[in-house]
Amino acid sequence: MAHPSVKKVVLAYSGGLDTSIIVKWLQEEYQCEVVTFTADIGQGEEVEPARAKAAAMGIKEIYIDDLCEEFARDFVFPMFRANAIYEGEYLLGTSIARPLIAKRLVEIANETGADAISHGATGKGNDQIRFELGAYALKPGVKVIAPWREWDLSSRDSLMKYAQTHGIPVEQKRGTKSPYSMDANLLHISYEGDLLEDPWAEPEADMWRWTVAPEDAPDQATYITLDFEKGDVVAIDGEKMTPAQVMVPLNKLGGDNGIGRADIMENRY
Repeated sequence: MAHPSVKKVVLAYSGGLDTSIIVKWLQEEYQCEVVTFTADIGQGEEVEPARAKAAAMGIKEIYIDDLCEEFARDFVFPMFRANAIYEGEYLLGTSIARPLIAKRLVEIANETGADAISHGATGKGNDQIRFELGAYALKPGVKVIAPWREWDLSSRDSLMKYAQTHGIPVEQKRGTKSPYSMDANLLHISYEGDLLEDPWAEPEADMWRWTVAPEDAPDQATYITLDFEKGDVVAIDGEKMTPAQVMVPLNKLGGDNGIGRADIMENRY
C-alpha cells in the first residue's frame, strides 16, 4: 500500500535480520526510497558488512558515521558523572546510545529531505520510546515508522521466510550462530533471549566475549593511575587520551581481570 506523504525514509540500520527485512518492507509497504544509517559506536566488525548489505539491496544513500567520540564525550561520561545505574547494576550502555542515534537520524533526514525516520525496535520494549522521544525532542512532528508495530511478521520463522522470499542477504549459520540477541558498543555488550529468559538459568560460559570469569582472572593486582578533569578520566598512567580512547584500554583491563559482568532482570513498563 502506498503512502503518498512518505517518499524517503532514513532507517537506523544495523545490517542484521530485522533491519534488513525492514528495508524491503519499507520499499514495498510505503513504496519509498530508503536511506540507511549505521552508527559506529565501537561495536566492531559489524559496520562494514552493514554497508555491503545495504548496497546489495539497492540502497543509494548509505551513511556510516563514526560517533565513538561523541558517544563517549557527550553521553557516556555525563551519565557516569550522574551515577546513572539501572537496578543497581546495569550501566545503561544500550539505552544511552539510542538518543545519539536518534539525533543523527534527524540530522540525516534534514540533510536528505526525508519525510520520515524508522527504527527496528520492537513494540514491547523501551528502546522504541528512547528513539522516538529523542527524535521528537529535536524535530517535533517528525514522522516515525516503527515496523514492529505495523507488520504481521510476529515470529522468527516468519521473518526468515520473508527474507528468503525476497532474497534478502541475511547470514544464517545454523548450529554456530549465537542464540542470544546481542547489542555491543564502546561501553558494553548486552545479551538477552534464549535460555536467559529463564531467571534460574545461568549464561553459558562461551557467551562472554570481553570478560574472563573472575575465577579465571589473574590472582594478582593490576595497578594503574587515572587522571581526572571535571569528573572525567583524561589520562591513563600519565598518557593523555580522548574520552573514546580512554574507554578501550579500560575495557580490556577490566575484562582481563574479571570485572564488568552483570546478570539482571529487566523491568518493562
